[in-house]
Amino acid sequence: MALRSGFVSIIGRPNAGKSTLLNALVGEKLAIVTRKPQTTRNRILGIVNVDKKGKRGAAQIVVIDTPGIHKPINSLNRRMMKEVYAALEGCDLLLLIVDATEKFGAGDEFVLDVAKRTKLPCFLLLNKIDALQKDKLLPLIAHYRELHDFAEVVPISALKKNGLDVLLDAILKALPDGPLYFPPDQITDQPERFLVAELIREQVLQFTSQEVPHATAVIIDSYEESPKLVKIFATIYCEREGQKAILIGKQGANLKQIGTHARQQIERLLGTKVFLELFVKVQPGWRDSRAFVEETDWRRQLENLSASHKSGKKS
Repeated sequence: MALRSGFVSIIGRPNAGKSTLLNALVGEKLAIVTRKPQTTRNRILGIVNVDKKGKRGAAQIVVIDTPGIHKPINSLNRRMMKEVYAALEGCDLLLLIVDATEKFGAGDEFVLDVAKRTKLPCFLLLNKIDALQKDKLLPLIAHYRELHDFAEVVPISALKKNGLDVLLDAILKALPDGPLYFPPDQITDQPERFLVAELIREQVLQFTSQEVPHATAVIIDSYEESPKLVKIFATIYCEREGQKAILIGKQGANLKQIGTHARQQIERLLGTKVFLELFVKVQPGWRDSRAFVEETDWRRQLENLSASHKSGKKS
C-alpha cells in the first residue's frame, strides 16, 4: 500500500483550541495550552505516524499549529502573523478550527478570509461540541456551509478527543501519496531547548494576570546535559519594573512557584532530573523591537548557538 503524506496547517482565532488539537493528534504535549489568548507565538510542527497495520493504511501527517489569527499591533504580533502565513506555504490541507460555543463575529470573518485566499482545500472543525447544546449543532453547520465551500465539516472536542478518528480518516483521504518526511519515531522538529522555554512561559501565563503574561518572553541562557541531570538557566523578560515585581512576588514566592511547576513539567518531558534557575530582566518595549522579537525565535537561537560553537572552535 502506498504511503499517504502531507502538511496540514491548523488555523483559527486565539483560544479556538488549535494547540489542544495538535497535542491530541500527536499524543504528546508539544504546544503549551492556557486560557489566555495568544498563548501560541510560533508555528509548532507535530508528526502523526499511522502504521500500515491500522485500518487507515500507512501515512505520515505533518500537522502545524499556528498562532491565533489576529490583526497585528506591534512587532511581536506581526511576527506571529508571519508564522501563520509561513505555515500556509507548501501546505496540502487547512484545518480551520472554530469555537462552536462562540457567536460568529468579525474575528471569524477575518480567519475565514485568510482561508479563502489560500485556495487550499479546507476542513471546518467545530470544536468544543461537548459544551454545545445538541439542537444547535445542525443550524451551526448549515450557517458555515453558506459561508464557504468546505471540503469537510467535522464536529470535534479536542479536549475530550471526541471526533478525532473521524477527522483522521478524512485527512488521510484528502492527502496525496507521498514520501516519509520525517523518521517514523520523530514527533516534532522543535529542539528540546524550545520546548523547555515554552513550558516555562506556560507557567508564567498560569501564575500572572492582566498585561504581565503578554509582556513576557523566555530565553534559555544555558542548557547543560549530563547522564543524570540537566541544568537549565533561563531568563524571563518583561517590559516594566512593575511587571518584574509581580513575576518575582513577595520574597521571591511567585518566581519560586513558577520555577517549581516548570521544573516538574520539564522533568516529565525530558524523563530525567532537572535543575532550573530562573532570572527576571526588564527589556523596555521589547514587543515593539523587531530585533528582540526575532531573538525569541528558536530558529534564530539555534543559528546563534551554531555560530557560537564555530567561533569557539576557531579560537
